[in-house]
Amino acid sequence: MHKQLGPGLLESVYQTCFVDKLISQGLKVNRQVAVTIYYKGKDLVTNLILDLLISDLVIVELKAVETIIPVFNAQLLSYLKLTGKPKGLLINFHCQNIKDHLIPLVTEEFSKLSESKWSYW
Repeated sequence: MHKQLGPGLLESVYQTCFVDKLISQGLKVNRQVAVTIYYKGKDLVTNLILDLLISDLVIVELKAVETIIPVFNAQLLSYLKLTGKPKGLLINFHCQNIKDHLIPLVTEEFSKLSESKWSYW
């Protein structure tokens, strides 16, 4: 998909194409997933939205920026912590080679999964 489209498009364009590709491969994909924040025993309403949640296991944070900055990693780690999901992928589409701009992150929850659940990832 990235080879065909190339860099320089909006994140929303890449997201639409990426979701289409994942669904065509038989994966369950949820877009723009709202995250509930639990703080001091309360559910707080926030604007925290995950770009993609794949198979209820992997959070994907998409970017189309010139430079990945440390706060993007921190953002994804926070999403993983808040949701209890085991794996996250930070993908920057504003590049020539997508493989060089894909950052996988895992939590302790990842080690608890059976191999059949994570072997695809």
